Amino acid sequence: MSSESATAVKHGCLVVISGPSGAGKTSICNALLERLPDAMWSISATTRPKRSNEKDDQNYHFITREQFDAMKERGEFLETAEYVGNWYGTPLKPVEEAIALGQCVIMEIEVQGGVQVAKKVPNSIRVFVLPPTRETLEARLKGRKTESEDQQKRRLAEADGEIGFARDSACYQYFVTNDVLEDTVDEVIDIINRERSRINKEKCRS
Repeated sequence: MSSESATAVKHGCLVVISGPSGAGKTSICNALLERLPDAMWSISATTRPKRSNEKDDQNYHFITREQFDAMKERGEFLETAEYVGNWYGTPLKPVEEAIALGQCVIMEIEVQGGVQVAKKVPNSIRVFVLPPTRETLEARLKGRKTESEDQQKRRLAEADGEIGFARDSACYQYFVTNDVLEDTVDEVIDIINRERSRINKEKCRS
């Protein structure tokens, strides 16, 4: 291993993965966790109902709106966002502890949260995932069979707004199109390695 490669894993980092529902964010995040040896999953809290294939404290911390509001009031979130009528937030303490230990924290969050993280953690690595086409996105949402047709239409409408907001906000350094999952994961890993190398060099100079 070269000295540069050794240095590349010295400092922790925060990776933000965002994109419309159905773009493949979760699949990308799962692959990153498998392929990056020091990666850690950031489990968000949410007020939305748990889906049949999800587990509490594994996919999300499923909490009530009252619990969420209390945590927000105490300043316990790195970021919060409302999406399709539900609230999401990233508990701050686990993220800080993992980065301090040199881990690569993977976050899957909405664009509202991405903007907050960009302001609070400028050195975070922020990637927005795009579907190849709107038709592809619609087919993926239908293929889930976890939501009603009305909910799918609402998510498609939200997707158009999210993509526009992500581009206009200028908070995402990278946009990747998820057509072939394996290729997309390779691209995101390349991004993470380049950014970690840059961050490490900056820390070594400071």
